[in-house]
Amino acid sequence: MQLTGTADERVAVIDGHIHFWDPARFDYPWLQGEPQLRRRFTPLDLDTGGLDIEGFIFVQAACRPEQSAAEVDWVRKLAAAGTPVLGAVAHAPLEDGPAACKTDLTSYAADPLVVGVRRLLQDDPADFALRQPFIDAVRTLPEHGLTFDLCIRSHQLAEVLHVVESCPEVTFVLDHLGKPPVGAGNLGRWANDAARLADLPHVWCKLSGLASEADPADRTPRALLPYLKHALDVFGPDRCLFGSDWPVASTVIDYRGWYDLVFAACSGLLPAERDQVLSGNARKVYGLVIQERG
Repeated sequence: MQLTGTADERVAVIDGHIHFWDPARFDYPWLQGEPQLRRRFTPLDLDTGGLDIEGFIFVQAACRPEQSAAEVDWVRKLAAAGTPVLGAVAHAPLEDGPAACKTDLTSYAADPLVVGVRRLLQDDPADFALRQPFIDAVRTLPEHGLTFDLCIRSHQLAEVLHVVESCPEVTFVLDHLGKPPVGAGNLGRWANDAARLADLPHVWCKLSGLASEADPADRTPRALLPYLKHALDVFGPDRCLFGSDWPVASTVIDYRGWYDLVFAACSGLLPAERDQVLSGNARKVYGLVIQERG
């Protein structure tokens, strides 16, 4: 799906959610079930469709946990080679509790590239995120100047609401709108749970990954735009940010096609509000310091 020519190519974009990986370098167990993605994806493979990309937020690609620090170092090398990686969201074993993960968090806090952490929750059992060691570790993130990316499925929204309420000092970023199952007929339940989460001012929302959650027949603007517009309505344009989820999303939609769809969802916004979604909010939530381009 692509909405060719519907968006302004001159609008500067910060992609708040992108992955790079190399199976020859790191082990990604989840790729065993993804034949289309089981290969190297680096900046050399990326086609942004002529967009003016100011930079990227790299998000950990679920290599083995013990390889997480090396993954960050590899991304740092990509940045040094010219890829505009503005920040990285690294894996942290928060389920082990604050004492066990303190070394990792202290190391990340000292690393100017790392702006946040993520512990994937989407495939964990019910109540996993409600375990006290996990919540206690999440509470320590502000001490290290780190945000927390929430990668969950829609049925977990009510569960993580308790986590977010228990950690009012932590900045949370909801990945992929909470992965609603587009086309499954339960927009109302997701919409209500997303609105409850959005009522908490320390939660932000990435407009990313939605096409991957849709049935093939529902990978259309008509099916997807209501979800994007609802997220913009409840979180507001000051707490939503663009993310491509490349290359995961590339199996169902190209980079430019997803950007055009998000741009279309922003059609009712003022230009300044749209620019916040496309770049400004990534700067704010991840604390990016970006030099002005000459």
